[in-house]
Amino acid sequence: MKKQPVLITDAARSQADQLRSREIRYVTMMTIRALCLILGGVLISLRVPLLGLWLVLCAAGMVFLPWAAVLIANDRPPKTKAERAADAAAREDVRRALIQAAAEEQQPPREPVTIDSEIVEESDLRDGRPAR
Repeated sequence: MKKQPVLITDAARSQADQLRSREIRYVTMMTIRALCLILGGVLISLRVPLLGLWLVLCAAGMVFLPWAAVLIANDRPPKTKAERAADAAAREDVRRALIQAAAEEQQPPREPVTIDSEIVEESDLRDGRPAR
């Protein structure tokens, strides 16, 4: 019996592992769809009782399974409690920052800061003379 490794980190599963598990689920569901088609053909040839009901169930499986398989294959694993808590904390930080920014906008404007400088004439620049 193979031992499972001990989880020592809170890191999410790697993208490759997630992709592999989604591929397995997709192929499994598509295999079940193919089996529904084969089962429908076998049921017709055997002329079983309640044939119409069985064919409707097989047809529903052949229509529903591809849709469900694509949805499941494209979905990521559910978030853990820690991920949900981190998302909630980030949303709360953004909300506080927005409230603080709105409060600062309501304060009276500060007096403008003036920087002292000299005016340089354009003719001084063309003559090559240094600025005063």
